[in-house]
Amino acid sequence: MADLQTSLSHVDDMYGNWFLDYASYVILERAVPHIHDGLKPVQRRILHVLKTMDDGRLHKVANVAGRATAFHPHGNVAIEDALIQLGQKGLLIDTQGNWGDPLTGDPPAAARYIECKLSPFALEVVFSPKITEWQASYDGRNKEPVTLPVKFPLVLAQGVEGIAVGLACKILPHNFNELLDACIDALRGKKVDIVPDFFSGGLMDPTEYNEGLRGGRIRVRARIEKRKRNLLVISEIPYGTTTVGLKASILAANDKGKIKITKVDDLTAQNVEIQVGLPSGTDADQAMQALYAFTDCEVSIAPNACVIEENKPKFLSVNQLVKACALHTKELLRQELEILLGELNEKWHFSSLEKIFIEKRIYRQIEECETWESVIETIDKGLKPYVRRLRRRVTRDDIVRLTEIKIKRISKYNKFKADEQLKALEEEIAQAQKHLKQLTRFAVAWFKNLKKKYGAGRERRTEITTFQRVKAAKVVIASEKLYLNRADGFVGTSLKKDDLVGPCSTLDDFIVFRADGSMTVSKVAAKVFVGKNPAHVAVYRKDQPAIYTMIYRDGRGGACYAKKFTVSGVTRDKVYDLTRGKSSSRVLWFGVHKAEEDTNFVVRAHFKTEGLRLRNLYIDFDFGDLEVKGRGVVGLQVTKKPVLRIAKPQKK
Repeated sequence: MADLQTSLSHVDDMYGNWFLDYASYVILERAVPHIHDGLKPVQRRILHVLKTMDDGRLHKVANVAGRATAFHPHGNVAIEDALIQLGQKGLLIDTQGNWGDPLTGDPPAAARYIECKLSPFALEVVFSPKITEWQASYDGRNKEPVTLPVKFPLVLAQGVEGIAVGLACKILPHNFNELLDACIDALRGKKVDIVPDFFSGGLMDPTEYNEGLRGGRIRVRARIEKRKRNLLVISEIPYGTTTVGLKASILAANDKGKIKITKVDDLTAQNVEIQVGLPSGTDADQAMQALYAFTDCEVSIAPNACVIEENKPKFLSVNQLVKACALHTKELLRQELEILLGELNEKWHFSSLEKIFIEKRIYRQIEECETWESVIETIDKGLKPYVRRLRRRVTRDDIVRLTEIKIKRISKYNKFKADEQLKALEEEIAQAQKHLKQLTRFAVAWFKNLKKKYGAGRERRTEITTFQRVKAAKVVIASEKLYLNRADGFVGTSLKKDDLVGPCSTLDDFIVFRADGSMTVSKVAAKVFVGKNPAHVAVYRKDQPAIYTMIYRDGRGGACYAKKFTVSGVTRDKVYDLTRGKSSSRVLWFGVHKAEEDTNFVVRAHFKTEGLRLRNLYIDFDFGDLEVKGRGVVGLQVTKKPVLRIAKPQKK
C-alpha cells in the first residue's frame, strides 16, 4: 500500500511538472510579446528571416514561411497567418498582391501569390546586429535573436492579442505619432498619458480605459451620419468588427424586432460605406441610438496589457510600457554610440599609423630584412618616435596590417587627402562623444527624426469623445403587443385573441397585481401564467412610474386598509405581498393613476348588513388624505366592519 501511494505521488508530481513546463512554454514562447521588442517569437523569427533574405526586392510569402520553419517549429500555416497580420498592419512590412481586408474580413490570396519585404522603417528601427543578443535555434543549426533591438514602442503601435494557459494578453494599438511624442515626454520626465487609436477609425470613449490594465474597458462606436431623412450611412466601424459582421448584426436585430429597417447595403470599397434604410416616419436619431444599443455599431473592449520581462509575464500599464520602451531605446542608442565610437577610434588609429608608415618612409626600412620577425621589429622600431601622437599602444596586429598595404596605395598616397580624412574622423569622434554625454537629448532627437520621416499619413483616425450608455429599453421599438387571458390567467404576446394590454417590446417587463394582494414583475414572453382574474396587468415602465390606490381586507373578516403607493426597485419574478400578510386577504378596490392629482377622490365602502343592525350602511373614504408611499406601506385603516363592495369614486 505504501508503495502504491509513493507511485501515485510520483505520478502527480510528474504531471504537475509537465503542466507547468507546458504552461511556461506557451506563455514565454508563443502567446505573450516581449517588453523589449514588442514581438511574439513567431513574429520575431519572421522579421529575422526577412532581414537575412533582404536584397531590396519582394519575396513570395510562401518562400518566407518556408525559410522561417528553420526557426519556428510550428508549421508554415502558423507562420503565414502571423506574417499576414504583420503585413496588414502596414508598419514593418511592405506588401504586394491581395493581402485581404481587415475592414471587410475578406481573406488574403494564397501565400504563393502574394509578396513582401521589410519596410524602410523596419530596416532603420528593428535591426542592429552588433548589439543583438543571439541564441541557438530549436535544432541548433542556426542562430536567432533573443530579442530584436527595436528602438520604438512597437508593442503599443501594432497591438497584440494572445491566449496562454490561464493568461490572456490584449494590448490595443496606439497612434504612431502620439507614441513618439509620449516617448519624448517620458525621456524629459513629463507625465505620459496615451489612449488607443484604431485603423478602422470610429468614435472612442476612453473614460474607463484604466491605462490598459485589467479591469479597464473602452467603448468604441461606428461613425454614423444622416445622409437623408430615412437613410443612415456608416462610414467607420468599431475596432475588432468587420463590415460583413456588422451588417449581419443589424439584420439580426431587425429580425428580433429590436430595430426597424427597410434595407442594409454594404457598398464598402476602399472606404467603409454601409447604408441603412429606415421606414417612413422613423426618427433617425432614435434609430441611430438603437443601432448602438442592439448591434455591433458599439462594442466594449477589455484591455489586458501583459508582456514578458525578465523571463516572466508582467502586467504593466500602457504608460509604464511607453516609459520602459523609451528608456530601452535610449540604452540601445548608447550601445550603438559606444560601438561606433570604438570603430571610429580604431579607424583613426590605423589611419594615423598608415600616415606615419608612409610619410616617414618606414616601409623602406624593411627592404633588407630577411625574416618575418625582423620585419615586425623594424617597423615597430620605426614607429616608436611617433607613438605619442597615437591614442593607444601599437600592437603586433597593427604592424601586420601595415605590411599588407599595397605598393600601389603607397605610390598614390596623398598627404592632404589623408589629413582631411583624419580631420573628418576626429569630428565624427567628437560628435559621438558629445552624443554619449548628452544621451537623453540624442534619444529625443532620434524620436523626432522618426516622426519627421515616417509620421506623415499616420494621423489619429479614432475620434476621442465621451458618450452616455444607450438604455436599450428607451430605444427599442415597441413592435409587439401584450395580451391578457383573464379567465385562464395567462399573459403574453402570442394570445392575440384575448384582451389587449398594450404595445411592448421583447425587452420590456409587465407588472401583475392579483386579487389576493400579491404583485410580481416578469419579462415579456409569448405566454406566462399569472393567476386567474388578476386585479391589474400593465407593461412596467421604470421611467414612467404609476401611482396605485388600493383598499384591501386584512384576512378573512378582518379590517379594511387603504394605501397609495408606487412600485420601484423590484426583483424580476419575485412575489411581493402588498397586504399585512394574512392569508385570505382580498383586494376590494384597485386604481391606477398617472399623477398624484388624479388621486384626489372619494370612494364609498358599503357594509354587509346580513345579521347586523347598523345605523350607517356605508362609509366614505378620501384618498386625498393619504400620502404616496412605497409598496411596503401597510396603509390607513378605513373600517373594522365587514365591507360588501366599494362604489365608484366621486371627485371632490
